[in-house]
This record gives sequence, C-alpha cells and structure tokens, in this order.
Amino acid sequence: MATIVFGTLGTILGGPVGGAIGSLIGRQVDTSLFGPSSRKGPRLTELAVSASSYGEVLPRHFGRMRVAGSIIWATDLVEHSETQGTGKGSPSATTYSYTANFAVALASRPILGIGRIWADGKLLRGEAGDLKVAGTLRIHTGVGDQQPDPLILSAEGEARCPACRDLAYVVFEDLDLSEYYNHIPALTFEVIADESFDLADVIGDLADDTDAAVPLETIAGFSSSGPLAESLQVLGQIFPLGADAGGEQLVIARERLQDSAVMLPEAAVSASDESFGGASGFTRHREPPPERPSSVMRYYDVGRDYQASVQRASGQAGPGEPETIELPAALDAASARALIEQSARRIDWTRDRISWRTCELDPAVAPGSIVTVPGIAGRWRLRDWEWREGGVELTLERVAPAGADVSPDLLADAGRANPAPDEPLGTTTLVAYELPLDSTGAGLDTPRPFAAVSSSTANWAGAALYADHGDGDLHPLGQSGRTRSVTGTVTANLPPGNPLLLDRVSQLEVALGDPAMQLVSATMEQLADGANLAMAGEEILQFAHATPLGDGTWRLEGLLRGRGGTESAITAHVIGEPFVLLDARPVPLDPSVLGNNSGRQVAAVGRNDPEPVTVPVLLSGITLRPLAPVHPRRTILADGAWRLNWTRRARGGWQWQDGIDMPLVEQTETYLVTLGPLDMPAALWFLGEPQLDISSAQLSDLAALAPGGQLRVRQQGTHGLSEPLSLCTLP
Repeated sequence: MATIVFGTLGTILGGPVGGAIGSLIGRQVDTSLFGPSSRKGPRLTELAVSASSYGEVLPRHFGRMRVAGSIIWATDLVEHSETQGTGKGSPSATTYSYTANFAVALASRPILGIGRIWADGKLLRGEAGDLKVAGTLRIHTGVGDQQPDPLILSAEGEARCPACRDLAYVVFEDLDLSEYYNHIPALTFEVIADESFDLADVIGDLADDTDAAVPLETIAGFSSSGPLAESLQVLGQIFPLGADAGGEQLVIARERLQDSAVMLPEAAVSASDESFGGASGFTRHREPPPERPSSVMRYYDVGRDYQASVQRASGQAGPGEPETIELPAALDAASARALIEQSARRIDWTRDRISWRTCELDPAVAPGSIVTVPGIAGRWRLRDWEWREGGVELTLERVAPAGADVSPDLLADAGRANPAPDEPLGTTTLVAYELPLDSTGAGLDTPRPFAAVSSSTANWAGAALYADHGDGDLHPLGQSGRTRSVTGTVTANLPPGNPLLLDRVSQLEVALGDPAMQLVSATMEQLADGANLAMAGEEILQFAHATPLGDGTWRLEGLLRGRGGTESAITAHVIGEPFVLLDARPVPLDPSVLGNNSGRQVAAVGRNDPEPVTVPVLLSGITLRPLAPVHPRRTILADGAWRLNWTRRARGGWQWQDGIDMPLVEQTETYLVTLGPLDMPAALWFLGEPQLDISSAQLSDLAALAPGGQLRVRQQGTHGLSEPLSLCTLP
C-alpha cells in the first residue's frame, strides 16, 4: 500500500492497477514526488530585497509576481568626476557621481518579460518600460537559445561567461546611483512569467507522467521556491485536490475527469470480528474540529503593488491561535477573501466521514473520485482505499453540496495602499537670463546670469547645464537640481505702460508649464519689499493680483512695469514669449564659464530630453550696463542757447531716498550725447557732468547739419554704455 500526503485532504492511497487494478506500486511514488513526510509549506517573504548569497534558491514564478531576485554578478562602482568653475580668478569645484554594473537572477524557468521595478521602494522602471534614472537595462528571459550578455562577456571573457539558459535575469549597465545615496538599491521586480497558468504548469517537468490540468482560478501569480510537495501542499489547502497514483499516470483532482458521481454497490458484510460496521458493512462518523482551523490566509495583494496582505474567514473564533495559510500567490483582496471563506467551509463539510466495504472492483473508483452511496444522501470523495481479506475498505469524506462552499458577498479590504507614482519622465524647459545688480551692491564687476529650469511634470530629475560660447563646444555649468522654476509663456499681448506708475489697466495672461504650479497675490507693502517679481519677455515687472483662469492659465493685474532698468522692453512684447517668476528657484550660473560672447547660449540635458535644450541669454549684459538717465530737461537761456540737463541713476540703487544722491558705482561719471542715429551720429559730446550747453550759433549749425535730428544721452559706465535717453529734437 502506498500513501500520498496531500494538504488537508490527508492520506490518499495509490492502489494496484494491472488489468483491472493490478499490484501495489509502493511508497517510492510518495517519496520521489513529495520527499519526506514531514513538510512545511512555502512562506511569504515580505518582498525581501535582492541578495547575493551563494547557494540561494532561485524560485520558479508563474503568472505575474513581484520578486527580489539574487545578484549574480557585479563590478566595482564606477566613479565619475566633473570640475566646474575653471574660469580665470574663480575657484574650481569637483563633484563626483557613481554608477553601477550588475546582474540580478530572477527565475529558474523562462519568463515572458519584466514589468515595473522598484528601487528602495521608489519606481525605477515604470509600466511603460521607462527607466526613471540614467542607465541601461537588458532583460534575458531564459530561453533555450539565450546568448551571453555583452557587458558580462566583455568583462569576464568567453570562458567565464555562461549564457545562463533557462535562467531569467536582468543586467543593469551604468545605473546612476545618485538617487540612492551612491549604493546599489534594494530592488524588487514585477516578473511576467505567463499570460495564464494552471497546476500542470506548476508541476512542469518535475514529475513525469502526471495529469494535473487543474485551473487555478483567480490567482494572478504564484512562486514556487522549494520542493514541489510544498507547493502542492499549500495549494491543496485552497483548492480541493486529490491524487490517484493507481494508473499509468499520477492523476491530480481526479473528479474533473468524471461527468457524474459513481454509485457504489451495496456495502459488503464481513464476518470478521475485527471488521467495522458489523452487519451493515459501513460506519459513519464526524471528525472532531481541528485544534487550529485554517481561517487566516496571507498572500500578495495585486492592488497594493504585491505587498503582503491578510484575509480572514468569517465566523466565531475558536480557542487558540488559528492556523495561517501562507500562500505565495498574487491575488486581489476579493478573491483572497473568497478563497479563505471557501476553504473554511469546505473543511467543515469534510469532517463527515464514511468507512465503506465493497467486494466489487470498479476501475472508475479510485482515490479522488466522487461517489454516492446507497441509502445515504450527498456526494462523497474517496480519500483512500485498502485491500483486505474481507474486501476493499473505502474511506469517504463528504463533498460540500453545490453552493455550500460559496462565500457570501462579504467586503474585502486589503488596506490603504500608497503606491509609488508612475508618471512619465518630464522633459526640460529652460529660460536663461541676466539680472540687474542687486541692491546690496556686491559684485559690481560680476554679471548675474541665471537659468530658470523646469518641466511640465513633477516627475523630473533635473538637468545638466552647459554653456555654449557660440562655437558648439559645451562647458559644464553644473546640475539644475530637482526644484522646478515657475515658468510659462505669455498668451496675450501686453500693451505698453508707464514705468513710473502702478498700471491698473493692463493685464498680463500667462500659461504656466505645469497646471499644478501656483501664483499668489501680494499687497502693495509686499510689492515694495520686492514680492512677485517676474520677467515677461525681457521686461522685469511685478504683479499685485493673480487670478487663475483654469488649466494653468493666470491673469496678472496691478502691474509695476519696467523694473530693474528694463523700460525699453515695455513696448516689445509678443505672444509666446517666456514668463519666469524671479524667486529663489532659478539656478545661478558661473559667469566665468558662461562667458560674454554675443552668441553665447545655455544648454540643458535632462534624463528624458531627446535633444539638448538650448536658449540664448535674455537681458544679456544688464548687470554691468549702466542705467539710462532719466528726467530730461531743456532750458532756453537769455541769449537763445539751450541748456540740457538730466538725472543719472546708479546700478543697484533701487531704493530711492529723498535728499540723498545714490552713490556712483562706475569708475568715473561720463556721458555720451549724440545727434542723429546712434550708430552714425552727426555730432557727439563727451561730458563729465549731467549737463550740456549748446550756443545759438551751434544750434543753427546743428539744425543745418541734421534738421529734425534727435539729441540722446547715454551714460558711459565701466563696462559699457547705457540705453539712450531722448533729450530733445532740433528744429
């Protein structure tokens, strides 16, 4: 007699079949298939992280599962250095970053592919197959003609680089570790092993001559990391399985081969005193309830990114701690609740047992068969049978009536999930510009270039910034960081305004790059302190009121125009020009690296940018350029001469104080007055004070030389000329 221990179904006898039923096949069936009799089922691993221990078991995965894998090859971390600030007179800074090359084995059977990948709990690879950090991923599915990985082959040589056929693994090449504190992160992988699978796939070629085409309904994935017996044992607690080893094949869940239940013959009476049942030939009894009934099931919840979850069967709790079924399978909460409910109800029905004696041999009746017995209602499953001198003794257990093991419509909550966001990587937007000298007056001879770097989505890892001096060579300016500047475009033309007054009429409409970005209103006192400073085109302005119009569009009102000496840009607005909020988010650039060539550009290269983003520098030279003089005045003297006066301004002197002249920030106070076109003046004067006297005779000569010509004045600074101020027009 041979017995096969099989989950909660207990011992099923594999009987003799030879002709009708044949001779006994012995215990070798049991030991070869299931191993020793003392076993424990597989346990959930709580999404353990990747290991690299020798002798680590590589599981077989079915369906779709989240697994950790085992690191099977790696190189030392690769160090990368970048030096910035190498311009004349500026200190240099060297930054270091690290990348890694390594391989992770995932499954000991071929798979279809890889889905998402988590690194330290964050998504490293999204559902669409996009890596969230820099690097290259190669997937080897473990097919029979799999070739060696080229990176491992080049590093180890052909003699030391196996193709790892029938082993699914992935290789990371130059994986950027800056997001993971410069160490290889803890990785878990969503393995897509099969589109669908059943019990026959789980058994595979581990057991020959086995018929196990049992569907595993509602299970999205399953992992087998130990002997086959462990997997069958745990599945047998959830699905009603039975094994018949009496034929040429081992048949699992034999009842699926029946069209209807087999009617047993009348019970045979035995005269032996040791026989059960006496004159009836059968006995019926009810097994006591298990000390620790299986009413709790742990599983991987697909709705919570495969995190371990628990479902409990309903009903009154018994004494002691209930038995927990550790099911290494991926399910949704509703399916898991239904399975544990059905299992609990099924176990309660199988406690009803019958011992039945028969002298007739029926090949259709074997362990696992569904039968009916004369005079007793219900259907019964044959657990085992034993050939004795007085007949064949059958052990039957009750099969739950139709619908009795169907779980009621109960709520199943897996708990709140906080999945890692899987947003597409954003592309980089860039606006480069210079700012006027600030009010501190520090760095009088140093430009103030900035880069407003942003993206249309928060899933953006920043960009590397470079300077292009106009020759196509890129010079590193450093990293932008992940903080996005508030940028957008002007959607409606901004009319001209007076830079000396609060513009209560004009409206500036802008569309921000990300609708989630926000603008806020400010009081007049806050505006006086420098709040809501922005740049539209090449005009710097401030706004008091910000009104959202929907979809990231805003209307800005209460404008202070032409701030920072940008009055000349008030009339130069066009639709589509850039908008930048000038707060602390834009990145300062190294002016020594950026240079001062007229064709200079700033370039940004982000993780998801198909091409480098290059832009010119707006407001180029405004930091060092003197401000245009203001308040032109013309006085006609008694002799007919003209006296022209104006008021100078100083770079960085934004806080006007009555009675105090702003200090000059240039080396000398010099002015250039021109008549006619700026590039080809008819006359010019170099002055050391803000005044020009033109005699009546000179006026006549100038009027004849350039009739109707305009007189303009520009301040000559240390580094250049200011914008012109129109003084007057000749007759």
